[in-house]
Amino acid sequence: MNLGDAMRQDWDARARKDAFHYIATWRNEWDQESFFESGEEDYRKLVAPELSAAQFAPQGKSMLELGCGAGRMTRAFARRFLRVYAFDISPEMLQRAKTLFPDANNIEWALGNGSNLSPVSDCAVDFAFSYIVLHHMPSRDLALNYIREMLRVLKPGGRFLFQFSTLRVPTMNWKGQLVWRIVDIPWSLGFPRASRGMASLLRLPPEIAGRSWRGALLDVTTVRRTVAEGEGAVDHVAGEGTAMTWCGGVKIKAS
Repeated sequence: MNLGDAMRQDWDARARKDAFHYIATWRNEWDQESFFESGEEDYRKLVAPELSAAQFAPQGKSMLELGCGAGRMTRAFARRFLRVYAFDISPEMLQRAKTLFPDANNIEWALGNGSNLSPVSDCAVDFAFSYIVLHHMPSRDLALNYIREMLRVLKPGGRFLFQFSTLRVPTMNWKGQLVWRIVDIPWSLGFPRASRGMASLLRLPPEIAGRSWRGALLDVTTVRRTVAEGEGAVDHVAGEGTAMTWCGGVKIKAS
């Protein structure tokens, strides 16, 4: 099983179990209203100040959201941008997003292939965004490649804003770390169902078994270099040393 298929299988399972929770794990019980309102709140808190500071008006422009899930923030983008390309690896997530937002005529729901943004041409969008996605990528190289891809699809002068993890201090004790490393071994060998089965036997949540949950850590220096390689310039990095590290900037010329 290739990496894209393994990630798709994992996120489909999470979507079937509880799509809202596995997209926004800080709350156990979401209803539809609160779920989408949280996306609107995050737009106002995370995105609007970034665009305002850059004197970037979304009206009449296009944007790409990497990892849209069930559309938690996609609605907020669609209210402001002329065109939204909403990517996700999971058909189950995309189907939920379409069902919950059936009247959206300016969103292109795109099934990701787990390696790139190939359906979108070079220099096609004005803004690229990703939140709670890169740190679930199962490998560092894959996460960095998606940063390159976001730069590739941006027009010169386009803006980017993405979140990743630079957290180096474990959030669980050594026993927990060891157990999850063992559970994740079959996943790394191409057997994601075996990892979920092992987690169930150990009375652990099977939906978070595998490297598509405990994914890649990045460092700011490498991220800056990757952005520069894509002809981008980093304006700011915030939250270094945490799981919520943000990087924002601009595409300075065509790759």
